[in-house]
Amino acid sequence: MKARPEPVQVVKQRRDAALRALVASVPYIRFLGIGFERRGDELTGIMPFSEDLIGNPILPALHGGATSAFLEITSIITLSWATLWADLESGAWDVARIEAGDMPRLPKTIDFTVDYLRSGLPRDAYARAFVNRSGRRYASVRVEAWQDNRARPFAQANGHFLMPARDA
Repeated sequence: MKARPEPVQVVKQRRDAALRALVASVPYIRFLGIGFERRGDELTGIMPFSEDLIGNPILPALHGGATSAFLEITSIITLSWATLWADLESGAWDVARIEAGDMPRLPKTIDFTVDYLRSGLPRDAYARAFVNRSGRRYASVRVEAWQDNRARPFAQANGHFLMPARDA
């Protein structure tokens, strides 16, 4: 007899709990107030506006360091989520293990190049990363950030990451 599939709400709750635990495992993400919205396996990073993020009060414009950190964090979490997603779906990782603090290791940045296309305005910012290549040891990611209009990014970046060793 075939097992019944899990109810969709149970699956969604498991995935959302895993994402919350992954994001909460990095204190710097909490410090910047960055959150992630999940639609299936796709993530959108959200950096809510805060006066503390302003680098040039005359314009005012978002600080380049906050923008760069937002792009890099979105890249790392997206890359980690792609791996964790497959492991969650296969049963290799379970949410109880993740919520207990047994998190998979995060990729480490090899290099990260940011293109500042225009000033970030004093408002919420959004970012989406795309994994170009992800192998056992190395990954390449591109990411773009926008505010009011996704077709008008204010920053974009390309990064290369060292993937953590996978436990057997």
